[in-house]
Amino acid sequence: MNGSSSTSSSNLEHRSLLGELRGFEKGSFFDLGHPLLNRIADSFIRAAGIGALQAVSREAYFTALEGTKLDSSNVPEISGSKKHNFPNFKGETNRKSLEAMVKNTSKESLRWGLAAGIQSGLTYGLTEARGTHDWKNSMMAGAITGVALALTSEDSNHEQIVQCAITGAAISTAANLLAGIF
Repeated sequence: MNGSSSTSSSNLEHRSLLGELRGFEKGSFFDLGHPLLNRIADSFIRAAGIGALQAVSREAYFTALEGTKLDSSNVPEISGSKKHNFPNFKGETNRKSLEAMVKNTSKESLRWGLAAGIQSGLTYGLTEARGTHDWKNSMMAGAITGVALALTSEDSNHEQIVQCAITGAAISTAANLLAGIF
């Protein structure tokens, strides 16, 4: 056994969790055989995790407010008229509470993953079709992603769909333009 082989095996044994997470930044979680599929799956998984964390942290916040009996009338509304996203989860430890939390966290994760997958896939497809990666691709992908998100909400209307399309286009274009700066 040569020296480089023993060094590489000892490096594998001593890799930290932080090192593993940094490795994901360089590559993707999956190799599905095509760059488009890899990007969509990778974006979906990353954003779905963020969506789940966001949903659970929102519920923890409102559960903490209820537990301290603070006046939440001056707390700004979150996500429209639904302030409490887990209606059956009120700090209880029963099965119905847990089921409601899992259901709503899954729903939020799916929405975030859907948005990221559509955004990433459309940006890649438009880049391949047009032969260039610019703000126009990002704008179109963001607008279509915004429409998809608006259509997944429970009470979507024409104004909300248009607003989400404009917001998605603006955020995606800004991210594309700022990516070159940072």
